[in-house]
Amino acid sequence: MVPDHGGRLNRAAADYGIPVGQWLDLSTGINPRPWPVPAIPTTVWQRLPEADDGLERVAREWAGAPASAGCLPVAGSQAGIQALPRLRAPCRVGVPEPGYAEHGAWWRRAGHTVVSVPLDAVEQWLPDLDVLVWVHPNNPTGLTLPRQQLLDWHRTLARRGGWLVVDEAFIDPMPETSVTGATGADGLVVMRSLGKFFGLAGVRAGLVFGPETLCRALDELLGPWAVSHPARWLTAQALADHDWQAATREWLQASTTALDAVLGAHDLAPAGGTTLFRYSPCAQAAAWQDRLARSGILVRRFREPAALRFGLPPDDDARQRLDRALA
Repeated sequence: MVPDHGGRLNRAAADYGIPVGQWLDLSTGINPRPWPVPAIPTTVWQRLPEADDGLERVAREWAGAPASAGCLPVAGSQAGIQALPRLRAPCRVGVPEPGYAEHGAWWRRAGHTVVSVPLDAVEQWLPDLDVLVWVHPNNPTGLTLPRQQLLDWHRTLARRGGWLVVDEAFIDPMPETSVTGATGADGLVVMRSLGKFFGLAGVRAGLVFGPETLCRALDELLGPWAVSHPARWLTAQALADHDWQAATREWLQASTTALDAVLGAHDLAPAGGTTLFRYSPCAQAAAWQDRLARSGILVRRFREPAALRFGLPPDDDARQRLDRALA
């Protein structure tokens, strides 16, 4: 079974008979004000990508990864999610429930035994796991744990040859909570992405930090030129733009506060989320999703537990449109 995702705007347009250009897509956690992509030099398009282009140095500085850690650019964190399970013999893998469904799907496909771990019950499950996958902050609930707690889990797993795999796709608004700075030790793997905070989902660019030997094995598995030259070039430029990153964190916080006020006014006050999306448990989630779609607004619905996830509107006009539709 293929996991469901947000962002399927073409399908919604066909289902509701509303042209794509008339939708307000709030179904993803992608920053609606992306990093401004500059013109890409012609030479970047004409040459194959090269591993010694300086991207790893920029990425380590941006993420705070130590020199001892491996750093592998990948075609979006999804590439790492799909390939990583193939680097380990079949074992028992815990994935968070709820959580990003692709993790469990790909570990299961590689022959591993996958168990769903409730977000509040990791400690009781940990002794029976060889690998724990943790989405930090969680998608869709936004649950964020103290950094030290994750590192304690890693030490527990590593002592018996286990892995802690941390998906930090939504960590960039609060980089101080990242565990990337602890990578390099056996058994700790961290995935980062340019799709969410930077708003560049279409470029398919991400990074895997972990033990040097594991990153080399993953590189060999993915094969040559796994990330295009334009994607590598854009990644280096975006990661080095610290001024944009600081300003964007401020805008995201202000926009989240404004969105919370709108949702709260309609009895959909968020119970969690990040500054890139808000998570609203709601027994009538299906009805709300349909009602909003009839107004040309796409949101993400979760079934168990019933909830809606709202991405950030890009501006005041879009937020007012959501307010009117909810009313």
